[in-house]
Amino acid sequence: MIKIKIIRNPEQGIVEFHVTGHANQGPHGQDIVCAGVSALTQTAVLGLDRHLGARIHLDIASGNLKMCLLDNPDRLTNAVLETMLIGLTEIAKANPQSVRISEHRR
Repeated sequence: MIKIKIIRNPEQGIVEFHVTGHANQGPHGQDIVCAGVSALTQTAVLGLDRHLGARIHLDIASGNLKMCLLDNPDRLTNAVLETMLIGLTEIAKANPQSVRISEHRR
């Protein structure tokens, strides 16, 4: 199962996310659920870093991704992260046995 943990600050902005696990919906490299989650999360990280120049901390390992904003979220960083979450939520709805999303407050 892929577990996605979203961390929000007191103002409800997304400040951190963690993704762990595998969907196990297909052979390694051919799992469409893992590919969708990876594409959304990695694109969000690239958008924050390369397009917005946001200061972030990444911790990446096989099957795991943790991203933390180093500054408070603003309108643009939050738009990127909320859009990522919309996509992840749709994947989780279509694959509830493979993807679980939890939200936490700081």
